[in-house]
Amino acid sequence: MSTAKGRLAVYAHMHLVSDSTGETLVNVMKASVAQFEQVAPIEHLYALVRSESQMDRVLKAIEDAPGMVVFTIVNEALRKKLEVRCAALGVPCVAVLDPLLAALSRYLGAPLSMRAGAQHDLDTDYYKRIEALNYAMGHDDGQGTNDLEDADVVLVGVSRTSKTPTCIYLAHRGVRAANIPLVAGQPLPAVLDTLTSPLIVALTAAPERLVQIRRNRLLSLNENRPSSYVEEDTVRDEVVQARRLFTKKGWPTIDVTRRSVEETAAKVINLLGERSTKAPAA
Repeated sequence: MSTAKGRLAVYAHMHLVSDSTGETLVNVMKASVAQFEQVAPIEHLYALVRSESQMDRVLKAIEDAPGMVVFTIVNEALRKKLEVRCAALGVPCVAVLDPLLAALSRYLGAPLSMRAGAQHDLDTDYYKRIEALNYAMGHDDGQGTNDLEDADVVLVGVSRTSKTPTCIYLAHRGVRAANIPLVAGQPLPAVLDTLTSPLIVALTAAPERLVQIRRNRLLSLNENRPSSYVEEDTVRDEVVQARRLFTKKGWPTIDVTRRSVEETAAKVINLLGERSTKAPAA
């Protein structure tokens, strides 16, 4: 990958582990990584991690793709489990708010509340974001197709078109988003043809870009066997077939080749807004 200035970029896995929505970690990570022009972060966000089983899944993901771990976890047992396992894996693990909270506690002469997500006001918008995040996590990669009618938007696209991170970002804006992978040779869920409430949005990207991202993904998993997953002609045909399907279905399509996740999410939100203004009055 090249940066905007044409220099080669170094990919770096960034694991963001939070017992709340993860917004604080995302903002801190982006502000920090922006200071390193030659670093291209691969963001892994794990939000609402509040149980042993959830932490076990996070640790497995970190083990599969080792990288920097930053966290905001209040529960001492879960913190300890994360820190111990990261130490065993030899990956850095940083509690980003600890220095500031400790300094504030000393300055104010007051103890910490030790309450997960205490920085958020428990208002209607906050609960809406939490509900949307739970929905996105339960409807990722084709899961939960039985209640897709409850979604605000359903994203469809081939592998590595940023479907999952876009859904997570939309959830932070209170949008209930699900995503369905388009796999060559496999039919899409029939329910997509019967949905009336959600907006279905297709995501696509240049084949060359997809090949690059997929190769890096396989490298991060220490997988170097030949695969049609990263074969240029196969990927190009996959993209062409996908675009034909999107046109046939009449789904609005977003090319994510040169878009950040934030830009893609903003476009989706604009499409939702456009649809609501066109809807006939009741």
